[in-house]
Amino acid sequence: MSEREFQRIEVLSKAIERRMTTVAAAHVLGLTRRQVQRLLKSFQADGASGLRHKARGRRSNRQIVDGVRDFTLSLIREHYLDFGPTLAAEKLAEDHGVTVSRETLRKWMTEAGIWLSRKQRRTFHQPRLRREAYGELVQIDGSEHRWFEERGGPCTLLVFIDDATGKLQQLRFVKSESTFSYFEALDLYLKAHGCPVAFYSDKHTVFRVAKAEARAGRGMTQFGRALSELNIEILCANSSQAKGRVERVNRTLQDRLVKELRLAGISDIEEANAFLPAFTTSFNDKFSKIPTRPDNLHRVLNIPADRLRDLLCKREQRYVGQQLSFSYERKQIMLEKNDISCGLVGRYVDIYEFADGRLDVRWKACSLPYTVFDKEQRVTHAAVTENKRLGEVLSWIKSQQDEARPAPKIKTNSEQTGYQKRDRKPGRRKDFMNDPAVIARRQQALTRLDAAE
Repeated sequence: MSEREFQRIEVLSKAIERRMTTVAAAHVLGLTRRQVQRLLKSFQADGASGLRHKARGRRSNRQIVDGVRDFTLSLIREHYLDFGPTLAAEKLAEDHGVTVSRETLRKWMTEAGIWLSRKQRRTFHQPRLRREAYGELVQIDGSEHRWFEERGGPCTLLVFIDDATGKLQQLRFVKSESTFSYFEALDLYLKAHGCPVAFYSDKHTVFRVAKAEARAGRGMTQFGRALSELNIEILCANSSQAKGRVERVNRTLQDRLVKELRLAGISDIEEANAFLPAFTTSFNDKFSKIPTRPDNLHRVLNIPADRLRDLLCKREQRYVGQQLSFSYERKQIMLEKNDISCGLVGRYVDIYEFADGRLDVRWKACSLPYTVFDKEQRVTHAAVTENKRLGEVLSWIKSQQDEARPAPKIKTNSEQTGYQKRDRKPGRRKDFMNDPAVIARRQQALTRLDAAE
C-alpha cells in the first residue's frame, strides 16, 4: 500500500470517529468535500480495500495485444532489421498497415535487442600516450573560427603543437587552409626550431592525394613533396580523435585567444600575427609538459635561403609545344625564342610558382624568359572546392561579380514612357492640347496638307 493510501485511511478514520470534519479532511487530502464523502462511504462499507482503484490488476483498455507486438517485431526482423524506430514505424504504416508510435516501437526494438540507444552505440577511443622526445612528432591543423568576433571576418589559425611536450610550436593566422599558407607557416617553423622527425595531420588535400590512381607528383602533394626533400615524414590521422592533442588545443584557443585578442583590441590578421609570439610564450609556460626523454630530435636546417624558397613553392612540369608555348593555371605561356628555348620543343620544363604569384620557368636550373597571355580568370563552373576554403572562394567570387556586373539602374515609369513634366506656373495650366509646340506642329501639318491639295 502506498503512502498516499495510508494517509487517506488515517484521515478517514479520524472523520469516522468525529475527530475531524469532512471539510478539514478535504483540506488535508487536497480533495473536494464531495470526494471525501464518497471515499468515506466506501471506507465504511468495504474498509481499506474500498479505497483501491477498481481498475487495479486489470488489463488496460489501451494496451496493445501481445500478438501485435510479436507480429510487428517479426516484420522488422524480416524487412527492416537495420532501420531506426522512426523510419521503421513509417514503413510499417505505409506497407503493412501496422500503426505503432515510434516511441512504442523504439521500446519494443530495444527490449528485443534490435535497436541500440545512442548511449549504447557510443564508441570509446583508447587514449594514445605522448611521444617520448621533443621534436619526434608535431601535430598540425587549421582551425576556422571568428577569431575577431564581430570586429572582423572569420579566418583560419594554423596550429603546430609538439606531441611530447604539448608546446605550441607555431601559430599563424591565414585566410584559409591552402598549400601556400602552410608553406608560410612551415618556413617560420623550420627557421625557429629546425626539422622534426614527422608531422601528423588530417586528410586534407594539402597533405594527401585522395585519388589512388593520381599520377602527377607520384601521388604526392606539393606540401608532401617539400617535406620529402627536407627529409621530414608526413603522417595522416584516420580520425579527429587520433590527433586529439591539436583538436583539444584548438578548442582552448577558441576560448582563450579570442578573449586575449578582444582585450588587446586586435581586429585584423596582421596585428594578430604580431601578437601571437607573446601569447605563445605565455601559453607554453602554463600548459607545457616535461617529456619522458630529454632529447631534442629536431635537426638543424642546413639549407640556404634561396634553396629553401625553391623548396617551399609549387613545382610542376609542362610540355613545350611546337610554338614554344604551354598552358598553366588557365594561362597561356609562350617562351621567348632564343638558343635554349628553340631546343625545348617536345621537352618538359619546370614551373616554379611562389606565394606572391611570381612564376619562374626553368630548364635544368636555368630561368627562361616568357610572355603570359591571360585567359578568362574565373572559378570554373562546378569546380571542386574544399570545405575549409569555401569562405575565401565565395568572397573572391563576390568581388569578381561586383566588378564585372555593376548594379543595373532601375528606370521609373515616367522614364520608361518618356513623360515630361508640364509647366505649373501661376495662371492657366498648360495642357497637351494648348502646348505651343504642339499647336505649331499641328499648323505646319495643316499647311503641308493645303499645299498638297
